[in-house]
Amino acid sequence: MGRVAARGRRRILRPVRILRTREEVRAWRTALPAGRRVAFVPTMGFLHEGHLSLLREARRRVPRDAGEVVLSIFVNPTQFDRADDLATYPRDEAGDLAKAESVGVDVAFCPTDPAELYPPGHATFAEVERLDRHLCGATRPGHFRGVCTVVLKLWNLVRPDVALFGEKDFQQLAILRRMHRDLFLGGEIVGMPIVREPDGLAMSSRNANLSPSARQEALALPRFLQTVRARFDAGEREVARLLEGAASALAPGRIDYVSVVDAEELAPVERVEAPAVAAAAVFYGGVRLIDNVRLDPSNG
Repeated sequence: MGRVAARGRRRILRPVRILRTREEVRAWRTALPAGRRVAFVPTMGFLHEGHLSLLREARRRVPRDAGEVVLSIFVNPTQFDRADDLATYPRDEAGDLAKAESVGVDVAFCPTDPAELYPPGHATFAEVERLDRHLCGATRPGHFRGVCTVVLKLWNLVRPDVALFGEKDFQQLAILRRMHRDLFLGGEIVGMPIVREPDGLAMSSRNANLSPSARQEALALPRFLQTVRARFDAGEREVARLLEGAASALAPGRIDYVSVVDAEELAPVERVEAPAVAAAAVFYGGVRLIDNVRLDPSNG
């Protein structure tokens, strides 16, 4: 059992309990005493500070004497639209588990065989209609069907009281909230703010695939979104003017989309008169990055 120094005192780190199969998860959940709460953070691994912020919040909401913090690490094949993207997605289970232990995770579900979640003959998927028509869903067919399916499977296994997701994947968060509402799932979903590098780049597991030059070029993405936010804060509400100059500002990136959508229905708007999101997906050095900023007229 490891120990680390923390501000002059020694803090005991408890080892993370690792579960590999769905039957192990079911057995663990069934044995959990009544009244013990469960906070859940599903991930695809290669954890960064953004993930760790979710896990710390999970631990804050569910202290050790009240329940369990559960992490899942599973690179979900059904949400990838390109085989090469799945193959190159970064992985570091040993490093992930060490980080999980450092923030107080109790249980990690880390299936090594995709058949644990997609057994032979699997033919059932979960899909939220309409909300995937724009933004990432427009150019990644089937992506959110894969996300919803795996999250629903994990939800049924873990049965959390609260699950935490980052707002960087804003469309994903909105779609999962709608699925949660429509299917009467237990517990609650909590969205957490984007965590950024000191230079402003949104933290993402995909950042590890950026070359040094592409990493510098990618800073154009948060800079442009901050420009959009500054225009909005100055009183601009017309989307065409908010997004003016996007192509040059985001160069040399290859733009997938730059859009302002309604925060609830994720439909494009021409003028911001209700809570909205300015979102973009841009390729730098062949790596697709996403980011967004909230635009809320009621705060102006």
